[in-house]
Amino acid sequence: MAAAAASASTPQGVAERRGIPAAAFVEDVEAYLRQAGLDVNSALAFLQERLQQYKIVEMKLLAQQRDLQAKIPDIEKCLDIVAALQAKKALGEALIADFELSEGIYSRAKIEDTNSVCLWLGANVMLEYSCDEANALLKKNLENAKASLEVLVADLQFLRDQQTITQVTIARVFNWDVHQRRSKQAVKET
Repeated sequence: MAAAAASASTPQGVAERRGIPAAAFVEDVEAYLRQAGLDVNSALAFLQERLQQYKIVEMKLLAQQRDLQAKIPDIEKCLDIVAALQAKKALGEALIADFELSEGIYSRAKIEDTNSVCLWLGANVMLEYSCDEANALLKKNLENAKASLEVLVADLQFLRDQQTITQVTIARVFNWDVHQRRSKQAVKET
């Protein structure tokens, strides 16, 4: 397929983005097939397989995007709680909080003059941090999550562009084949 690159062009010369190969737009279908050493059916099969690979990657990226979109509000909520604890401590007041013990079972707590909070890190791991350390960690995690989300959105856009290019190439190869068959049929009939 590398030889086919001469008759195909990639958008802005990008060969790939984070492991996602760029689709080549085929200008001249006949030259593309000749240089690739493929017949129409093999080229269509290759392009369909590439399109399916793009769709699989898209599903994975969409799942990652959903996870990050759910994670960001949780981090923001934790930041708000740490800020509320620090504000109450600065005022010398106790924080009254309702928290869930079990599904549908809540308890009320009076939190007085606390210097630390416990954060879930994942995999059933919880660590105790000072309020300042927790605040710094949560802000860093929030920045990282937002940056990762931006990269994912850009990856998804790139992927959608590659799917569109591949679909257009499939249509061009198929239409070229139909045109060639009709031309051969017209020659036979005359």
